Parts: sequence; C-alpha cells; structure tokens
Amino acid sequence: MSVFKRVRNTFRLLKSVDMDQLAKINQQIDLSEAMKTLGALDERQLKGLMKMLKTKRKKGQSDLPPIDGDFYNLDLKLTGEQRNLQMEVRNFMEDEIRPLVNDHWNRAKFPMEIIEKFKKLNITGVPYKGYGCPNLPFLMEGVIAQEIARVDVSISTFFGVHSGLAMGSIYLCGSEEQKQEWLPKMQKLEKIGAFGLTEPNVGSGVAGGLETSCKFDGENWILNGQKKWIGNATFADVIVIWARDEDSNQVKGFLVKKENPGFKAEKMEDKMALRIVQNALITLDNCRVPESDRLQNANSFKDTAKVLRMTRAGVAWQAVGCARGAYESALKYTRKREQFGRPIASYQLIQNHLVEMLSNLTAMQTLVFRLSEMQDAGMLSDEHASLAKVFCSMRTRDVVSRAREVLGGNGILLEYDVARFVADAEAIYSYEGTKEINSLIVGRAITGYSAFVS
Repeated sequence: MSVFKRVRNTFRLLKSVDMDQLAKINQQIDLSEAMKTLGALDERQLKGLMKMLKTKRKKGQSDLPPIDGDFYNLDLKLTGEQRNLQMEVRNFMEDEIRPLVNDHWNRAKFPMEIIEKFKKLNITGVPYKGYGCPNLPFLMEGVIAQEIARVDVSISTFFGVHSGLAMGSIYLCGSEEQKQEWLPKMQKLEKIGAFGLTEPNVGSGVAGGLETSCKFDGENWILNGQKKWIGNATFADVIVIWARDEDSNQVKGFLVKKENPGFKAEKMEDKMALRIVQNALITLDNCRVPESDRLQNANSFKDTAKVLRMTRAGVAWQAVGCARGAYESALKYTRKREQFGRPIASYQLIQNHLVEMLSNLTAMQTLVFRLSEMQDAGMLSDEHASLAKVFCSMRTRDVVSRAREVLGGNGILLEYDVARFVADAEAIYSYEGTKEINSLIVGRAITGYSAFVS
C-alpha cells in the first residue's frame, strides 16, 4: 500500500472517532506515536481498529461506552507491534471464525478449511526459537490464546494442543534431528500434532499410574494401551504418546504417526463441551515405533511435566478468553434487550451481575499477565502455573454462569454465544489438571507438605 493511502486511511480512522474518544485516547497514549503506528497498518488492520472504536447506537439513545472487557487497559502494556498482532488475530477470529462456530459446534464438526486461513497469521509456535517460529514472548502466546478463546474455546484448544502441547513436547524433549524434521512443518501447519497423555483409567494420576506401556525389542519400541480425550487425534499427522517403559519403569515419549501399524484413533461422541474439538480414543495394539521416533530427551515424567508447566499458563489465558467472550456477549445483549420499555442494562440487578463478571475478569487478566511476565523472565514454577489454572478456571465458571443469568431463557440458545461459553468452561475447569490436583501442587509449595496420595 502506498504512503498516501496509509495516511489517507489514518485520517479517515481518526475522523470516525468522536471528541470524547479522542480525549480519552490522548490521555493514554502519545498521539504522534499513534499516528506513526496507524500509518503502518494495512487495510484489514485499519478496518478492525475502526470496528473497535465505533460503538453501534440505537437512534435516540445517548452515547454508550464501547464494549471492551479490558477494563484496566492492560493492552496498553503491549508494544505497538504486539498490539498490531493482537488486533490481527482478533479481526481474523471475528471475520473468519465467528460466523461458522455455532453451526460446527452444534454438529460436532471441525472446520478443516480454517487451517489454511490460520497459516497466514504466522502465530504457531510463538515462543520458540528457530525452526521458523516467531520467537515472541510467552506473553504474546497468552494474548493470542485469549483472543482465540474470546470467540471460541474449541478453536483455541485445537491451536493450544498443536502449538503448545505437541510442538512443545518436540521442542523441549526432541533431538535436534526430530526438531528439524517436525517443527518447521508444524509451524506452517503443514503437519498437525496431538498430545496423548490421559488414559481411560488414568487422568490426575498419570505421574505414577500410566498404564500405556512400551518395550524395546532390539529394533522397535512396542506400545500397548489406550489414550482418551486426545484432541486433534482423528486427523493429526503426528501424536506425541507417553508410555511407561516395562524395563525401567520410566515414562518415555514417542512420535507416533497416524499410519503406524497398531495405531487406531476413534472419535469420541456425545460431548457437552468443546464439541468442535475432535477428541479421540486411541488404541495402541502392539504399535511399532522405531527408536528414531522416540523423543530422545524424554526419560522420565519430569520431562513430561516440563511440557505441562509451559502450557498450563496458556490454559489460564484460555479461561480468561472464555470469560471475556461471555462477558462481552452478555453486555452487548443487555444493552439491546428491552423489558418494561427500556434496555435491561439500565436495571440495578443486571448491572450488579455485569460488575461481578467484570471484577472476576479483571482479576484474572491481571493474574495471567503477571504470570506470563514471570514465564518470560524464567521465573515460572509449577505452583505459579497451577495457581493461575485453579483461580482462572473457577472464576470463569462464575462469569459464564452470570452471563447466562442475564440472558434469561436466551442464555441456552447458541445464537447468543453465551451457551457455548457456559458449556466450554466446564472443559477448561477439568483439563490440564483438575482444580483439586492443581490446588495440591500449590498447597505443597506454600506449606512444605505433600498431600498427594502415594
């Protein structure tokens, strides 16, 4: 785009902003720097920014504040480049994903066509160095997770499983040859990954009770057992499988390809949450995996835990996105829905619910922001990530419940989005460690005593 067109579009954008909005902007940012940033935006980014600044108003109503779940303006702590990326993801989710999610959620289908569209964003493997990855701060991985979950938690889960758990396992535990083979292709979404840890009989107790076994026969590893709830596994190209070595009793990781003999993935049906996610029951029946596909730096469950520690912060951000989507949807609804001759947003009880929702959301946002700052500083521990997972998943449950409350009967209809957030919040509450398990991790850290059953 020419410089002339950029400047022209910048002035068009500013012209669309009313004086109150301009005064507020002037108090918060350097307008000269803002002009430079705006001039660098492309047409799509400008269009999205204009959407944010404009508030749809009913004729005869006084001006209403914008619907924005970032009440403490944490987005202003991002750099201009980071903010541009956030807006690009938000615009993509609004334009490409929001129109199709309710239909696919209802039919429990994954919109495979979005993978090609996601490629253009270049947001896969955000915090990793090399292999074509963006190498951005963990903070941006969290911001992206929030923006995706703000529209749909299922799509955020698909992305987190692929970019976080699967790529993260290879990045942290793979050999250099394995990284070179898989990470560049996975970063470009040419190959899709999944992560197989949870089992039919073992969820919270995987550290000591993993039933899937592996045994080396001199040429190949032989894997036997089952994995359950494995997102993306029905169509993934590579699935990271964790199994216990029959000889050493240590947990090892394997890169299992969908064409490996003895590998079978069956789609799980009848879920009430994350219906777009294609969870699978995996059966490994004498599944043969060559030594070259064993994760060379995964030799105990401590290595598995490193992956979970890194990605658990992302799940906390995902919970924030779910809560923000529910809050913003509820606020929008209450300003349009009229009873007794005026919008229900003007009634005291509705406002009380909205303020309670915003209070929880703001507390969650500030917590995960600091969490990611600690992660970027190399200060993140298991208990830090676990506390965020506990708090955010609990508070999200409260936010979506209140969102459903203010919508009344419409709160159970997909067309208003809140029903989907209510259901999906239940999945967030359980995966990446239940509330009880994460509480025990934090409890051990603050008391010095382990309350885990041995």
